[in-house]
Amino acid sequence: MITINDFAKVEIKAGKILSAEPIEGSEKLLKLSVDFNEENPRQVISGIAKFVSTSELVGVTCAFVTNLEPREIMGLKSEAMIMAFSKNKTETEEGFFSLLKVPETVTPGAQVK
Repeated sequence: MITINDFAKVEIKAGKILSAEPIEGSEKLLKLSVDFNEENPRQVISGIAKFVSTSELVGVTCAFVTNLEPREIMGLKSEAMIMAFSKNKTETEEGFFSLLKVPETVTPGAQVK
């Protein structure tokens, strides 16, 4: 369990996906360029390639955790984490995956309060 003070430290913002491309050498990773209404878009590396195509991502606004320490994944810097609902598929059960999409009326950079 975490405290309310721990949760208050998590920064969740709307980010509009400007581009999405596969990463050479990986079947599950995508490189996203995401607008958070900052000076420059952020690069986000995400393991969602098996669940969603790049063409389905471009132009979509989703929720992201934006105050995680940057992490290097396959030599690429990831500066946020996309949020999604999922239940992994196994041999005995169906699975699902759904990005935590934000309504079009929410502008990039808007923060969950």
